[in-house]
Amino acid sequence: MKKLLLPALALLLFRAAALGQDQHVILISIDGLRPEFYKDPSWNMVNLRQAMQEGAWSDGVNGVFPTVTYPSHTTIVTGVKPLKHGVWYNTPAEPLGITGNWIWQYNHIKVPTLFSLAKDKGLKTASVFWPVSVGSPATYNIPEYWYLPKEKGKERVMTKALQENANPPGLYEEIEQQATGKLEELDFNGDYLTIDENLTRMACYLVERYKPSLLALHLVQVDHFAHEQGRDGDKVRSAVAAVDRSIKSIRESVQKAGLSDKTTFIITGDHGFVDIHTAIAPNVLLAKAGLYDPKQPDKWKAYFHPAGGAAFLQLKDPNDKQTKEKVLQLLRELPAPLRSAFLLKDRADLDAIGADPSAAFALAAQQGFTFSPAATGEVTRPTKGGTHGFYPDFKEIQTGFVAFGKGIRKGAVIPEMNLADIAPLISQLLQLDLPAGDGMLYNGVLTK
Repeated sequence: MKKLLLPALALLLFRAAALGQDQHVILISIDGLRPEFYKDPSWNMVNLRQAMQEGAWSDGVNGVFPTVTYPSHTTIVTGVKPLKHGVWYNTPAEPLGITGNWIWQYNHIKVPTLFSLAKDKGLKTASVFWPVSVGSPATYNIPEYWYLPKEKGKERVMTKALQENANPPGLYEEIEQQATGKLEELDFNGDYLTIDENLTRMACYLVERYKPSLLALHLVQVDHFAHEQGRDGDKVRSAVAAVDRSIKSIRESVQKAGLSDKTTFIITGDHGFVDIHTAIAPNVLLAKAGLYDPKQPDKWKAYFHPAGGAAFLQLKDPNDKQTKEKVLQLLRELPAPLRSAFLLKDRADLDAIGADPSAAFALAAQQGFTFSPAATGEVTRPTKGGTHGFYPDFKEIQTGFVAFGKGIRKGAVIPEMNLADIAPLISQLLQLDLPAGDGMLYNGVLTK
């Protein structure tokens, strides 16, 4: 009986591999993508605007809470919200002192991903700088990762981190030799557009050399400069034009690989952006009330974990109702103008939106405000630039979606969709059998 099963299994794997040769998906995430970038010609996304005329697009995509990069990207590849997939923030809540760690490791994800499902089907995948991808099951993987500096004042180390954590071993060096040339730390410095240029070169090489059924690429410069300058600015506009060029470069790589008639492109993002003027430091309230001491963090009872336009209350004892009520009272006693700067989202609200199950409640900032982790100084302080993380219920925080290529119906427009809806679409295209989650499949986007 076992002898008969082995050939049958081999046949199934062969058929899966054959399916992968007939369908390819290029998933490009532009960090901080906003719908006006492709709807308004003044943003100069010439290539994406041309492509959207060939396919489908959305007026706006609702994100997860908080609307930050790592939970959002994990939702894109799982089709479920943070409550289920396990990646609640960019960085872990650290009441004992902020270390600089991010949630880099793939094993934080508690549900199947497009990468794991594709591997089960025998399909090749590639991942370039995708968040939460260290140890990913992607066949070819350059993770988003960096080593923290060993000394204060030193820069993070990314080249060595990527080299030592790429999969398969030697892939990073191969890409340097064949596509990018020798890369230095400065080539990954967020103040320069070269980081997205190099990530694009990596993706183009993987498309042309290995022809993966799914390639996921994360481009970061738009977000970086929007944090610095806000929703508009010369650097933001330059970064938008640069990622548009990246899209064109990857389309050309697909052509060079002979895959144009077999490939679907999905261009999306993780969140929009809001201009900010004031930072609120709720941990100052906790420190003054004796609930948190940054000098003796081991004695903490309550701590607000900030995520841009959101802050989540963590209790040392999740059942400590007395401390929770004391924090609520501190918030109620704030001057009315400051109370109006944010909304309180209780546990029922967080369950409904699919946010961190360990948080007692959260604060959701109004536009213009952000949250600081500081526990000393004034409760409010001036700031500038832009941020995200806000509760996803207004237009400015929405991200975008454009799909074109094989299987996508020309002219389809989705007025409003959710970030969790992207994984079901990719699953349908690649026949990955994604389990039912929080997203829905928009069949009207497909040609059949």
